[in-house]
This record gives sequence, C-alpha cells and structure tokens, in this order.
Amino acid sequence: MTDLLTLSADVIDGRLELDRAGPLNRINHELSEINGSLAVVEAFSHCIVFKTDDGLVAFDTSNEHGGQRCVDAVRDWSNSPFNSLVFTHGHIDHVGGAGAFVADSKSAKVVAHENVARRFERYRLTNGYNQVINERQFGQFKRRGYDLAGTRQFLPTATPEPHQTYQSTLDLDVGGTAFELHHARGETDDHTWTWVPSHRAICAGDFFIWAFPNAGNPQKAQRYPREWAQALRDMVAMKPELFLPAHGLPIAGEKRIRHVLTSVAEALESLVQQTLHLMNEGARLNDVIHSVKIPRASLDLPWMAPVYDEPEFVVQNIWRLYGGWYDGNPAHLKPAQEARLAAEVASLAGGALILAQRALDHVETDIRLACHLVEMAALAESDKTAVHAIRAEIYQKRREGETSLMAKGIFGSAANESKANLS
Repeated sequence: MTDLLTLSADVIDGRLELDRAGPLNRINHELSEINGSLAVVEAFSHCIVFKTDDGLVAFDTSNEHGGQRCVDAVRDWSNSPFNSLVFTHGHIDHVGGAGAFVADSKSAKVVAHENVARRFERYRLTNGYNQVINERQFGQFKRRGYDLAGTRQFLPTATPEPHQTYQSTLDLDVGGTAFELHHARGETDDHTWTWVPSHRAICAGDFFIWAFPNAGNPQKAQRYPREWAQALRDMVAMKPELFLPAHGLPIAGEKRIRHVLTSVAEALESLVQQTLHLMNEGARLNDVIHSVKIPRASLDLPWMAPVYDEPEFVVQNIWRLYGGWYDGNPAHLKPAQEARLAAEVASLAGGALILAQRALDHVETDIRLACHLVEMAALAESDKTAVHAIRAEIYQKRREGETSLMAKGIFGSAANESKANLS
C-alpha cells in the first residue's frame, strides 16, 4: 500500500520527479487509510470515506464499473453501513457506482446540490449524444482503465436520485462528525466542496485533479473558470491541513495546499482576464485563441500539466460563457454547408486529392493548417480512398503531437474514421 500523503509531498516539494512517481491518478480500487477514521479508495474517481459513530459517510462512488470494487475495498476496512453518500457533482465517474453502495446499505441517504437532479435529466435526454462523445473521448484509452460508461445508458439506471439537496450551503452532522457542504460553480454548475472541521480537511471533488483544470472540455456543457478560481481561494481561506481531491493524491500541510491551490486559481484568473480584455477590445474568437497564453513555468508544475484539458479549450469556454456562440466571423453566422464550401475549394485547387496532398506539404510546418485542408478534401470527395489515407495519416500525426487526452481523443477518432474508409 502506497503512503499517498508522502508521495504527494515528495512530488509537490520537488523531491520526486513525475516520471519516477508513476501515475498520480491510479485506478486500482485499493483502499489507503489516511487515519483511523478516514480512507481513500483509488478508482476512476476516488471514494473518500469517513467513519462516524452513526455509520460511514462516502464522498463519491466512482463509475458503474468500479462501484462494487470500491464497496468491497471499504468492507475490508469497516463493516459499518453507509449512512450518507455525498455526490461532489453529477458526472458519471462520481455517481455511476452508487447503485452498489445503495445495494450494500439500503438506508444510505444521497446528498447533493440541487442541480445534480437536473443534470441527470439532461443525461437522459441526451443519452445517445453522451455515448458518442464518451466513446470519442475515452474509447481509445479503455486499456488504461478509462471505461467510463455503460453500453446502453450513459447514466446507469441504478443511480439514485438525491434524497437531500441544498442550494448554497448545508451543514450535516452524522454520528457527531460535522460536514459543511459548500456549492460553487467550477467544472460543473452542481459542484460541492466540503469542509470537515474535525479533520481540518476539504473534500474537493474535481476542483483539483492533479492536471490542468478541466475548465474547457470541448464536448461538454459550460464550465465556470472565474468562479472555480474563487472556490479554490475560499478553500485556502479555511487553512486546511488535509486536502482530498476526487482524482489524484491527497495532500497534507496547510502551506503546501495553499501553494498548489493558489497556483491553479492564478492560472484560471489569468485566462479569464486575458480573454475578457481581448473580447472587450472587439477581437474575434480566432484571434483570442491564438493570443492568450499561460506561462510555460505554470504548465511545468507537476499538478498543472495539460494532459486532460488544456488552456486553449478553456479560452473557448470563457468566450462561450461571456460572448455566446458567434465567433466574430460574419461568414460563420449563417454558414454554407461545409461539403459545398469544401467542394468549391477543392475545385479551385484542382481536385480533392491535390488539396489533400497540399495538406501533407504543411504537416511539418503548420499542422493546424494541414488539418483544415485535408478535412476540406475529405468533405469534397468523401468516398475517395486516397484522400482518406492522407487524412488518417495527418490526424494520427496530430494526435501524437498533442498532450491532452481530449485532443488526442478527437484527433485519434478522426484518424480512425478515415482508416475505416480504407478497408
């Protein structure tokens, strides 16, 4: 069993390089005891469990595939029933395993922010869409344990609706242990972070994930980076001695926690300030995307690497939040059909294959431009095998050059689409 607090301290304090530390968000369903009444089960999203005099309080339940394994790990630690299940938010990697917890302890009460129920309804309305984007985002990484959703229902049918909800704050007392729930918008509009005064601990959900914050996911609903940064500063103000995120390692020490959370807040605030400044100057979205930057030194911090989300996607989400969907290019307001535009450009180039070959000329110097050109070529002649061979090559190369899982997933999916057209 790994000493999670020692490992996180070694990484944050610079005694251990990331390449020697190994994965920081492990999906092994192993329980690590933090102290006699607190444990963490490492899973797709962790399950954080407190012992009280009136049963267990669990923060999150992992995903559908991991819920029972989390319960089994807890049962090797404690035979007490689950009194309460707190959903830090409604993403299925946090709530999808709840059915196993309820089956184990049928009287367990689910507590969550009031917007969680609305999220569940949206998932049911968009089940097919969520299945598609889940496969695109995670399908290529299933061998690493990123098997997030079920085969038919994105939100598992066994997921219980919250029994108790709140709007701004909620104080729970379970067996003499106090839990102070706080709502804040960040990765979602239904997020909860919790102060546990007896442990001087914060259960943070996804406000911190040991990677660049997931504040821009291009395939998901709106994120709120400004409010996210404020939530992190509110957590710092509590002077916690123990910080328990739902992904990655727990962190001990008030000074260490303050340093880590403040660095994330500053990065988000910088992105918001830079983006709004350019929006207020009348810049187009494309200009903003290519102008706003985060210092390399920030991204080099071991808890800020853009391996899941990345700053460019956050910029687009900030624009969407404050400016709507119009990007400032009047041709995009009521656009032509993409296939018709592509056919015209291909005709001017001398044919779709010539356009695709021209894309290859730019692969080493401007792969973004190369993707635009080869996408037009494929749209212009969608059944041309030679074009799809070039498209697959370009997007595969683009995938290999990206750092974030989101970008890799989308570009890899595009490459696979074209590879399927070669057979």
